[in-house]
Amino acid sequence: MHVIVTGGSSGIGLEVARLYAARGARLTLIARDPAKLEEARRDLLLPGDVQADIRVVATDVGCDAALSAAIAAAETDFGPCDILVAAAGVVEPEVFEKLSGSTFAEQVTTNLLGVANAVRAVYPGMKACGRGRIMIVSSGAGLIGIYGYTAYCASKSALTGFAEALAMEASGSGVGIAICFPPDTFTPQLERELEKRPPEAQALIGKASPWPAKDVARRIVRAIDRGTPRLYFGFSITGLGLFGSLVKPLVTWWYRRKPA
Repeated sequence: MHVIVTGGSSGIGLEVARLYAARGARLTLIARDPAKLEEARRDLLLPGDVQADIRVVATDVGCDAALSAAIAAAETDFGPCDILVAAAGVVEPEVFEKLSGSTFAEQVTTNLLGVANAVRAVYPGMKACGRGRIMIVSSGAGLIGIYGYTAYCASKSALTGFAEALAMEASGSGVGIAICFPPDTFTPQLERELEKRPPEAQALIGKASPWPAKDVARRIVRAIDRGTPRLYFGFSITGLGLFGSLVKPLVTWWYRRKPA
């Protein structure tokens, strides 16, 4: 089994890779930082292993041509991709009027186009084989607008439409399309994000404690095993996912009435 994980050098992506490594899967980890990728590869090796079926590739998921070439090379070495977990993402909180166009574009490019680029690289091969599973990692922030997160919310919410449309196209092909909406998760990225998170956002998001990355990864892999098309985490995110049209007006009402 060949599993490709974008954003596989840390956080949720690395923990997903760890679970598949324990199953003996051939792994391709894709991220931007070569040093972090090599550290992740060493972290995943079992005691005594010098070499294992773990390939690391430093590339930007936002660059379609480079990512496509990297995945093609990985499939040459490890065989067709059986499972893609598109977990690469970036977040830079800031109110819209202070958010530069380049920073806005970076989040959309990585979080939305980066997922589409990864899917584009494996989807035709999966269809040709008549099997495969794709898990798109969105965010709880993709279900509701959050103060200071215009770019992030826009990019993550767009993934829902992409996943739904692709699932319609993939119907009957043997390729399963799924999307998940993780909560705040203990990762290096969250540590950086919290330093910039506006208090107005923390008043809403901070009501729930972050999840350990291992727990999020465990639920993602279980959902892939079961063919679950949508995966929500926790009471709040599940409520938004299932009853958003009812819940969001209440959240907005509460937010506007809360003391400054």
